[in-house]
Amino acid sequence: MPPPKDLWERIRRGLTWQSTHNAEVGKQRDAYLRQPNYLSVVTGRANLYLYYIVEEVERRGMPMEMALLPLVESAMNPFAVSSQRAAGLWQIMPATAKHYGVDRNWWYDGRLDLRESTHFALDYLEALHAEFDGDWLLALAAYNAGKGRVGRAIAANERAGKPTDYWSLTLPRETRKYIPRLIALSAIIRYPDTFSVTLPDLPNRPAFEIAETGGQIEMLRAASLAGVELDDLRALNPGQLRWATAPRQAQELLVPVGSRATFEQGVATLGPDDRVTWEHYRIRRGDSLISIAKRFNTEVGLLRDVNNIRGNLIRAGDTMMIPEGSAWADSLALVSDTSSLNKRGYRVRRGDSLYGIANRFDVTIDDIITWNSLNPGDYLQPGQRLTLYVRGG
Repeated sequence: MPPPKDLWERIRRGLTWQSTHNAEVGKQRDAYLRQPNYLSVVTGRANLYLYYIVEEVERRGMPMEMALLPLVESAMNPFAVSSQRAAGLWQIMPATAKHYGVDRNWWYDGRLDLRESTHFALDYLEALHAEFDGDWLLALAAYNAGKGRVGRAIAANERAGKPTDYWSLTLPRETRKYIPRLIALSAIIRYPDTFSVTLPDLPNRPAFEIAETGGQIEMLRAASLAGVELDDLRALNPGQLRWATAPRQAQELLVPVGSRATFEQGVATLGPDDRVTWEHYRIRRGDSLISIAKRFNTEVGLLRDVNNIRGNLIRAGDTMMIPEGSAWADSLALVSDTSSLNKRGYRVRRGDSLYGIANRFDVTIDDIITWNSLNPGDYLQPGQRLTLYVRGG
């Protein structure tokens, strides 16, 4: 049988759990069917990420249902952050990331990175599968609720002489919905005609290539070298939190298929003055903007712009981003010029993300970060006030 041209068809051929049905699965299936735009929205995002995930799931010989887990976890949004601070396509908790060594620092968050988060999530699921005696449903329950909680639920049922399968355990409400949600989604994707669902076309081919950056590079320059919009480059590299690539991660970026050669040719022509290096500096007692600018051979105005400082007041103990390299000034001007835009306030709502707000107001994530002096690694809080500069007020 020739490989399918559509990725949904490839996934469909590998699904096997759709025959499981009970009241909770039916309830979750109906919930999906009441969202007619859900699969269209998800497919738009999946175009960048799902092929890679399917490849990894197949390579490991895991159930194809695992490839659908990011649809359940985050609706395929790598910038998604839950109220519990889980983040990324696979909704990895900060404590879990720290415990298992997922890279997270001021520059980079591996929970948001497609490849690192996928490798971690699948490794973790395989380990849970082994720990729970080859039971994928228990492994998924442990992924969602924690293996300690699932283990205690199993022990409680054993003491009571009850079955210890997933469907028999007393688990948190969210975990009781979690697996039925995945099974319901697999049934819809396996039998779309039965449920009068149209799955948008999703090409069964890679969406990106891995390009060498040759060292730390400012993201706007990288986008220009690749011939893509900055937002498109960020969508492929959501783990990169700052205006330049992380200095201590692999010196590479994901770029759209067909742009790697052009990008790497452009990178080869960059000289030292075309690179941006950064210093994350903790302000000391007695420091001033002038003294810091002299120390790092930069300009006071640039320090103000980068760190959103008004006037000359700085405080010992605060941290300051120190950019170096001639490219940064041009980049900052492109990102933060607001002369032709209208200022407005925005109050963060529950469930908001930088990605979602940027899309809603047709601005970039970098714009919002720069205008509000945000740390992209921090989480937006409901009620938080943002300043935006938008077209048309």
